[in-house]
Amino acid sequence: MIYVFLAEGFEETEALATVDVLRRAKLDVKTVGVGAKQVTSSHKITVLADIEDKDIVLDEALQAVVLPGGMPGTINLENSDTVQKTIKFAKENDKYICAICAAPSILGHLGLLDGKKTTCFPGFETNTDKVIYTGKGAVSDGKIITGKGAGCAVDFGLMIASELVSKETSDEIRSSMQCQ
Repeated sequence: MIYVFLAEGFEETEALATVDVLRRAKLDVKTVGVGAKQVTSSHKITVLADIEDKDIVLDEALQAVVLPGGMPGTINLENSDTVQKTIKFAKENDKYICAICAAPSILGHLGLLDGKKTTCFPGFETNTDKVIYTGKGAVSDGKIITGKGAGCAVDFGLMIASELVSKETSDEIRSSMQCQ
């Protein structure tokens, strides 16, 4: 199971392009509305999540957690007890933790990016003396996958698919989507 959290003010391209790619990879993905099943993005697009945050199950079936950026979505994610609990569970159980745009700052505040190669939207770097910022569109280091922003959302999703399924599957999806 992969949980993609959607909080009020999330960046819709980062969330939905990632979900699209992961579902093309035949992964079990659930969008999770933080505080409600119906969530409105930063650009006023309302989305009906698969489940509400109160309905998530933290067990061995969890493969990854995905945090899209956007404002105030990132702030709302960071302020969610459920999101914090899920990140902690993922870390303690060696699951993938994925964040894009401003959302890697949440991981930085928790010290999860220390010593890691990472990327984020410029201006959201944290713990800069402990983190290796690459500036690339998507970066994987251990069980942490980060993306730079909306324009890199497909690459971010493809990197997650590559890690969770295979590089071959990711490459096939890239080709079928006509990505460079």
